[in-house]
Amino acid sequence: MAVRQRNGPHVAGSVRSGFMSAAKYPWGILPALAGLLTGALLIPAAAQADPEAPPQVEPLPDQQLHNVTYRARIDGVSRNATIAYKIDDDNINTADPSMLPGRIFEATGVVSNPETAGMAVRIDWPYSANLHCEILVDDQIVAQADTFVGPRLTRPKDDPTYGSLPCGAPLNTPTPVNPLDTAPDGTDPALPPPPADPEPPAI
Repeated sequence: MAVRQRNGPHVAGSVRSGFMSAAKYPWGILPALAGLLTGALLIPAAAQADPEAPPQVEPLPDQQLHNVTYRARIDGVSRNATIAYKIDDDNINTADPSMLPGRIFEATGVVSNPETAGMAVRIDWPYSANLHCEILVDDQIVAQADTFVGPRLTRPKDDPTYGSLPCGAPLNTPTPVNPLDTAPDGTDPALPPPPADPEPPAI
């Protein structure tokens, strides 16, 4: 009696079907992997294309300067008058004009801070006069002063500010003194001072 092999065709058919499925899926996976790799490479490149801009440093504004006008008047008879005034932030100028009664002395300067503008007017002994000074910053009066210097019989030695009138900020320098005031008697102020006496040897 012959035995029929009923499962033979079905086994062969199932084997062929499994081989075809295994060969089909790899071709679908490869394009997907290639797309993922391409996207991963493009993301860093896009991030590097627009770097963050550095912070901008704002320039400092230019320092504003102010025009200063110094005025002085001496009403009276005086000689060897001196007028000191701040010409800029770091320098002081001294003038010795011939101040006749009614004459007005005027000079200009430039400062960055109006509060630092200052001047001083001085007359020499033994003259007596009314002193007046004023300071204008950008054509506006910011300081003015008046005083009367009375006559004296002797030169004051204990009052270094005698005959002087400060106005505005202090000049941070000694009051201008005429060379005739400091030269010893019998010496020429145009010549250098004599050498000091040597100290005696120690015993």
